[in-house]
Amino acid sequence: MNRRKLALPIAAVGALALVLSGCSGGSGSGSDDPDAEFEFWSFTGIGQKDSVDRYLEEMPDAKVKLSEVGSTTETATALTAALAGGRVPDLVMIQNDDLPKFVENPGNFVDLRTLGGDDVGDDYLDWAVDAATADDGSLIGIPTDVGGLSFAYRADLFEAAGLPTDPAEVAQMWSSWDDFIAMGEKYTAATGQPFVDNVETSVFFSTVNQVTEKYYSPDGELIFDTNPQVEEAFDVAVRAYDAGISANIPAWSSGWAPGKANGAFAVTTAPSWILSGLKNDAPETEGDWRIASIPGVGGNWGGSVIAIPARADNKAAAWQYIETMLSPEGQTEHFAQTGTFPAAEAALESDEVKGYTDPFFGDSPIGATISESVLQFNSFYNGPDTSAIGGALLNALVDMQAGNVAPADAWETGVASAKAAIGG
Repeated sequence: MNRRKLALPIAAVGALALVLSGCSGGSGSGSDDPDAEFEFWSFTGIGQKDSVDRYLEEMPDAKVKLSEVGSTTETATALTAALAGGRVPDLVMIQNDDLPKFVENPGNFVDLRTLGGDDVGDDYLDWAVDAATADDGSLIGIPTDVGGLSFAYRADLFEAAGLPTDPAEVAQMWSSWDDFIAMGEKYTAATGQPFVDNVETSVFFSTVNQVTEKYYSPDGELIFDTNPQVEEAFDVAVRAYDAGISANIPAWSSGWAPGKANGAFAVTTAPSWILSGLKNDAPETEGDWRIASIPGVGGNWGGSVIAIPARADNKAAAWQYIETMLSPEGQTEHFAQTGTFPAAEAALESDEVKGYTDPFFGDSPIGATISESVLQFNSFYNGPDTSAIGGALLNALVDMQAGNVAPADAWETGVASAKAAIGG
């Protein structure tokens, strides 16, 4: 197998030595040996072991201790505790929603420009790099992946309802969110069944990630409660609920996986990272699903970076993993193995990614659809409370679907909950 690595300028080798000598270790004296055993904290359920195994094939002298800590939130919580004085890993994965709180304190991490040069982020989507860049210019993480948005829909159920089934025709029919709701009403009228699984993730999370400003202004001011773009995104979800097209089945609830298999709904959100879960939850529906672009412009939900804590013992070994596995070529190969969608622009433009299809989804143009969604994504500033605010607004929609909040009161309820969550 060919050795694929990020470009490492000769000048960066000296910088690496300075970083290694200038930072205290996590539990020992540290090592500048790139083949020293390093500890890598990852999330569960994302197939990171496959990436580590491929790395060890390319670097047979390397040694990796992979710890799948837990969910993205649990991993961030464990990292927070470690940074406060505990033993830190040499390499850690941070999910994008949790990233802002760590970017606020860049001194806790190695500035990766000191290892890979000032242009180390040039290979990746600008907005993905910006999310990992602190106010002082420090780059604390290299983007590993993104979560380009698409919708998955049941072509067999669409056909029974007299709707088009070809992804391009479906995308054209629901090109706007008003069109999406109208299409849902046609489906429900024809079948007597709900169209979409829920409005909080499949609608709100899609629309709110198509804005140009979200919960914060570009200079970091909280604006979620006064931003008309956020309120409009929320209103689209309320209107979808009022139209009677939602099955009111929350994502990851007990009814969600069975609903994918039994036709309880015909449409669900499909960021790139969720496609394998759909296959696992409803294997008997192979060939019935299709993938199409979402209404409006593209979007993104998810993604992560890999960072090296400042007190890590084995920074050289951690950096060797980054430069080997996160290059555009490495991300393209990882996508082919796991379906994890690349954050490197060259990978997004590659034939391997753009030409990707899957017979489970009727050979829909998955790669081209999600690549376009990511490339159209409007970047916006995410602050330290982005996750808490989004969760509060989402929960207000869940409560609305459960009958606990009137649609007319859902927005104010969500805003009040968000303010309480962040102490505002």
